[in-house]
Amino acid sequence: MLLAGTAAAVSACGFTPAYGPKGGAATLLNGVLPDAPDTPDAFALVQQLKARLGPPEAPRYRLSYKISTSVLGQGVQPDNSTTRYQLSGMVDYTLRAQGSDAILLTGRVNSFTSWSATGTVVATQAAEDDAHRRLMRILADQIITRLLAQASSLPR
Repeated sequence: MLLAGTAAAVSACGFTPAYGPKGGAATLLNGVLPDAPDTPDAFALVQQLKARLGPPEAPRYRLSYKISTSVLGQGVQPDNSTTRYQLSGMVDYTLRAQGSDAILLTGRVNSFTSWSATGTVVATQAAEDDAHRRLMRILADQIITRLLAQASSLPR
């Protein structure tokens, strides 16, 4: 009974599921062409965007982005060696109409992750590379969430 009441209340307020028949995701799926990646971080970001939105078959929108990251040592031992690092990242993005290049949406997302530096040099490098890939997946997912939330306002 509670579920039926909740469904009625949600539909009365104009809520439409993003991936539903009338949801905004339909305009984004297979319709967003991200800028070509030129760094490993950009490659990981674009890879996640394409995995979630699908490959751009007939792109209606172009997504440009600017990635910035910073590393901060957190676990410092008495001998001044660092055993843990935090990786913070931020992406400024702009969604443009493919044909006219008109700016449709802009935004900024940020997050962080970390890695341990207690193993060998090779293990530490692999952990850092993994932290970069994880952070880019997190940031791409945040971009997609924001695009989906505003998708109903986009031209079709």
